[in-house]
Amino acid sequence: MLLDVLKALADASRLRLVAILLRGEFTVQELTTILEMGQSRISRHLKILTEVGVLSVKRQGTWSYYRAGNDSPFFHAIRPALEQELENLPERERDLAAIAGVLEARRQRSRQFFDQHARQWDDLARTLLPVPDYREQLLALIPQGSQVVEIGLGTGGLLPALTEKACSVIGVDHSPAMLDEARRRLTASGIEGVDLRLGEMNHLPLPDRSVDCAILNMVLHHAADPPSVLAEIRRVLTGGGSLLLADLARHERELAREQLADQWLGFEEEELQHWLKETDFGTVAIAQIPPLQGQEAVLLIQAYTTTKGE
Repeated sequence: MLLDVLKALADASRLRLVAILLRGEFTVQELTTILEMGQSRISRHLKILTEVGVLSVKRQGTWSYYRAGNDSPFFHAIRPALEQELENLPERERDLAAIAGVLEARRQRSRQFFDQHARQWDDLARTLLPVPDYREQLLALIPQGSQVVEIGLGTGGLLPALTEKACSVIGVDHSPAMLDEARRRLTASGIEGVDLRLGEMNHLPLPDRSVDCAILNMVLHHAADPPSVLAEIRRVLTGGGSLLLADLARHERELAREQLADQWLGFEEEELQHWLKETDFGTVAIAQIPPLQGQEAVLLIQAYTTTKGE
């Protein structure tokens, strides 16, 4: 196995692929854009790297995402040193710029969709991707009297309830149209004092360690790069702060991509646990809310930052 891994890595194009996939998960089509290579050539390299456990494949509906693998003990052992050396590849700067371009294209598709469908969003989501009622369970986890930010607030359906529990509430969304809908909802409810801000999930308009609780309600499956979102949330949480995350369990409703702009068809508990550990969250509790007939299961996650003395 050691020799097989070394042979697989002994190619300049495959080293570039490994360096790219250590930065995130990408489809073959996205990799052809990043590397400016033909699909058949990239597919051949991916097959070689996957067969020896350097890469793995996450299949979601008709899409396949490639990522760095965990099946090779030898690759796992050399990975830290290899990552450092891969930063010195001659094409690294160009590849990083291309990665940023692909991730921005994902975000742009999401922004355009939500700007176009803001007024119909609640009905669309409820009709096309029904889930069990988990709202009260989510709200029960919010610390009383805390400073709360809701990230990806959509039309602001949670905001009235948040103002009843929190001492201050900030709402962030990347869609101006969604923020307009949230403002209308607050005005109609006679609620004042909620701070609505335009911003991206992976670049929050908040200082370091500035909020006690962050809420991601059915949002992460729209994220271009979920681990970077979790790392950004960790940045803005105070020591001992909590992340409350509600999202879809892994499913196979392919229509969610085109009709709801979903980037990911839900998540496995194990990958969420891994991402939270990698982004320095400590205690993590995950509950799965089972679906009724015709619904999809929901994962409800409570994660705390690792230290309380910051």
